[in-house]
Amino acid sequence: MFTGIITDVGTVTELERRGDLRARIATHYDTAGIDIGASIASDGVCLTVIDLGPDWYDVEISAETLSKTNIGGKDNDPSGGWQTGKKVNLERALKVGDELGGHIVSGHVDGVAEIIAMAEEGDSTRISFRAPHALARFIAPKGSVALNGTSLTVNEVEGDTFGVNVIPHTQQVTTWGQAKVGDRINLEVDTLARYVARLNEAAA
Repeated sequence: MFTGIITDVGTVTELERRGDLRARIATHYDTAGIDIGASIASDGVCLTVIDLGPDWYDVEISAETLSKTNIGGKDNDPSGGWQTGKKVNLERALKVGDELGGHIVSGHVDGVAEIIAMAEEGDSTRISFRAPHALARFIAPKGSVALNGTSLTVNEVEGDTFGVNVIPHTQQVTTWGQAKVGDRINLEVDTLARYVARLNEAAA
């Protein structure tokens, strides 16, 4: 489990495509404190550490994950997915006793949203997204979403579109400072919203 509070920005330094995709991510984490098999959310995707170095770790990404996230690119086109040099938001798994500063995030991405508009509002940036139609019903004003692993509060929802405000601090300590219109963003809806919708369906 994760909280959506980003604690490092890593860099994809190597990619090797076999049946699955193996990626090496450079990090500022003290890798001496990371175990093989540990889970690290990388742009919101829970990935398992399979190898370690002094300032990097390796993960293996399945075809299923490539098809459901922005790692594999649109329609699983490798040219639109992760490339060497890409910056990714990182968060280590939640430990018992850790502060829960965001919301409960599983690291299981539900789908990919697209940035459709950006506008400056004071010191913050208002970002509008188009969500996959099947996921839009789980997104509510003042609810939480995880976008590229970042816990953000929804401001408004209209049909399949929704908006969030990203404050300067978040832009500085995550990859949101480099976001642009057209970017494809990993979206995980709030677990509570999913269960409420399921209960409503069962009661209908």
